[in-house]
Amino acid sequence: AGNQHVASWVWVAAGIFNFLAYTLDGVDGKQARRTNSSTPLGELFDHGLDSWACIFFVATVYSIFGRGESGVAVGTLYYLLWVVLFSFILSHWEKYNTGILFLPWGYDISQGTISLVYLVTAVVGVETWYQPVIWNLLYRDLFTFMIIACSFSVTLPMSLYNVLKAYRSNTLKHSSLYEAFLPFLSPVLLFVLSTTWVIFSPSKILELQPRMYYLMVGTAFANVTCKLIVCQMSNTRCQPLTWLLLPMTAVVLSSITGVFTNETLLLYLWTSAVILTHIHYGISVVQQLSNHFNIFAFSLKKPNQD
Repeated sequence: AGNQHVASWVWVAAGIFNFLAYTLDGVDGKQARRTNSSTPLGELFDHGLDSWACIFFVATVYSIFGRGESGVAVGTLYYLLWVVLFSFILSHWEKYNTGILFLPWGYDISQGTISLVYLVTAVVGVETWYQPVIWNLLYRDLFTFMIIACSFSVTLPMSLYNVLKAYRSNTLKHSSLYEAFLPFLSPVLLFVLSTTWVIFSPSKILELQPRMYYLMVGTAFANVTCKLIVCQMSNTRCQPLTWLLLPMTAVVLSSITGVFTNETLLLYLWTSAVILTHIHYGISVVQQLSNHFNIFAFSLKKPNQD
């Protein structure tokens, strides 16, 4: 009920900023290619931040639809978050296998819809979304249907089609089926671990701390995605497992077995560790790429000694 006190200008600002962020995210690549300033570091920075932003696209739904009887259940939103995350990594899985980054229309539809919902909320108020659209059909049902429909009727079929087309044209970068699907191993294991914690949590941690849990899952997933982006840019083999999954396994086991009784504290500690790990990884990659480009530029400027 607290979200009913949010001022209208907040929703207007959210709608405008979301649209601007989406628009600028779409045109920066074209501008970089037009000015011949496109670099692997820019690609990593762009898509790396996009992978992290997926959390907020889903979590902010709380501020609109709420958690009541007419709102979105935390469990439902958790699985919707995973639909969004897997939809995002599909595009980079395509590039890992085909060398070309295809961006489906599902992303554009979702971003346009989110911006519109913010602006409409500023006019009609959040109370409107709690009313049925027709009969017993609620707006939350339309929201859920939109996310699932975009993923399974647009994003997934297009990804599979593009990879199949590359296979038929003999341009697929990985001939082995195992190598082709290797990037999905860590995300699937992350899903299994996080879902195990949700299902067997003694204190129902998702009900207690939904946003913090989404932040933890989304940040860990962003870390996995960034490593895939680095592999696709450098044409290197994707590692089967992300080391972050090892301590997470210990965290989940200590939680569901009761070894660590204060689950909220454990979640806060582990989320902080995941965020710091992801930031450290980003800084390390940027430093390595910068050093690489500096050495390359120096070698070009160095006069020929022969």
